Amino acid sequence: MSQSAPQAAPQPGNEIEIVAALVERACAAMAAFADADQARVDEAVTALAWSIYEPGRARELAERAVADTGLGAVDSKIIKNQRKTFGCLRDLMRAKTVGVIEEDTAKGLVKYAKPVGVVAAIAPSTNPAATPVNKAMMALKGRNAVIVAPSPAGAGTTTATVDYMRAELEKIGLPADLVQVLPQPVNKALTQSLMEAADLVVVTGSQNNVRRAYSSGTPAIGVGAGDVSVIIDSTADLKDAAEKITMSKIFDNSTSCSSENQVIILQDVYDDAIRALQDAGGYLATADEKEKIKNTLWVDGHLNRKVIAKDPDVFAAEAGLAPEAASAKFFIVEDENPGPDTPFCDEKLSLVLTVYKAGDFDDAMAQVDTIMDVCGRGHSVGIHTQDMDHARKLAEDLATVRVLVNQAHTFGNGGSFTNGLPFTLSMGCGTWAGNSISENLNYRHFINITHLVTEIPEDKPSEEDLFGDYWAKYSK
Repeated sequence: MSQSAPQAAPQPGNEIEIVAALVERACAAMAAFADADQARVDEAVTALAWSIYEPGRARELAERAVADTGLGAVDSKIIKNQRKTFGCLRDLMRAKTVGVIEEDTAKGLVKYAKPVGVVAAIAPSTNPAATPVNKAMMALKGRNAVIVAPSPAGAGTTTATVDYMRAELEKIGLPADLVQVLPQPVNKALTQSLMEAADLVVVTGSQNNVRRAYSSGTPAIGVGAGDVSVIIDSTADLKDAAEKITMSKIFDNSTSCSSENQVIILQDVYDDAIRALQDAGGYLATADEKEKIKNTLWVDGHLNRKVIAKDPDVFAAEAGLAPEAASAKFFIVEDENPGPDTPFCDEKLSLVLTVYKAGDFDDAMAQVDTIMDVCGRGHSVGIHTQDMDHARKLAEDLATVRVLVNQAHTFGNGGSFTNGLPFTLSMGCGTWAGNSISENLNYRHFINITHLVTEIPEDKPSEEDLFGDYWAKYSK
């Protein structure tokens, strides 16, 4: 395996020098990659994909991620390492990012793709392997170089992942330094120095890192906090909805920002929907157990790392739930009046699903909106329904980027083989969440575009064409 280039261990005060050396090597690698044609670029992207998709490495990195961070489930992370990578590769192989990428003869425009430069990719502890590869694939698709800043908890996994990417690049005769990683031990000062030295910062993870990226002085793309709410409508197929919610909720022990945190159920199907969720593996907590869950999940106002993203038997034992809870897939907590005074409508990063009852669809939508005031505005919502007018109303009226209809949210929100969203592990949430993009992060965010502009026949309407209706209604 190609090892990451040796670096001196970060010491207070020498972060700038360490980052400068990494950037220098990244620029040299980019210079060697600058003349690559589309086929060669696509080979590089495929090499990165294979670095984690290869079954042995997909499992090894999944096991290491869980061991290093204590978050998630190995089997889920294997799926994530492979499925997200495969989907991203599919998307990237269909895109053109070298030379002329678009011609519009009617407008006299020709568009040329150019690199953005050295990309600083900030990775979260929840996805210390899949996210770095996902971002590196998009970065190299634009002929950029990338330097990954891992989370301290996931640094070992991320470093091993980068080593695999570097080895695959060397195998096909490309500079390994197209992909690098900050040396351990990673600290905030080192990550900050990287953000300030790079040409573009792409942040997935804590909102603190997102804010630091936006204030770094470097162009930055950040993502918003998750806290997904899903409506079970009166016309929903309750069995299908419960199975999809369960499959999504339990994936990787709810580490995904796209995992359902709340379900709002219309009152006319409420009892049947609860039974369907129980049949799918949910354990309905009693009032006393709800209090135990609250006191276990939040300690001094913060999520308890002893139980977040942990297996259900671990959570049940820590919370002191009934013996049968240990064999459940997830835990259902009934709540009412969502808002800042109840923590159960906040993001939980655990196998706890909060359920609210709504009198009608408008009430359900209002509850979702209230929940987004607590956390998750801009990110995404879902609905299980046969009434597309209700789905369209959510899309028309709510401040959210994505509305998923009859889907397992975790598997659909970041791209799916059965919807049209690009595969990604980074979801932009628009200005509602303080983000610069309102779509799934994709290759287009890693290229600059030069416009060649030639003259066309004059396209100038008359004053009457543009002002006529206004003059007729309001006069001149």
